Amino acid sequence: MKNPPKHLKVDGRKLWRDLSDEYGIDDAAGLTLLCTAAECLDRMRAAQKAIGEQGEVVDDRYGVPKQHPACALEKDSRNGLLAALKAMNLDLEPLRDGPGRPGGI
Repeated sequence: MKNPPKHLKVDGRKLWRDLSDEYGIDDAAGLTLLCTAAECLDRMRAAQKAIGEQGEVVDDRYGVPKQHPACALEKDSRNGLLAALKAMNLDLEPLRDGPGRPGGI
């Protein structure tokens, strides 16, 4: 199994390792999509950190409140992450023993 790209941050590396191990991703296309997903996750986490530190609303240069620019980055990164996971065609449904509802509900 290949190591995650060095430019990935902690969350991106974890996603890379978890998905590549769980699904045995080792083909070029799969690794490219996996890298894209991991990059999007890292970018989304960075945006969430900025929003957490500075708030969802910030003042522009005229003192007028506006949405933090990182909100758009967070949304776009989340959409990129979901698109990459969808393109990888991973089965994200939990395994069930049989038809119907899972036990305990």
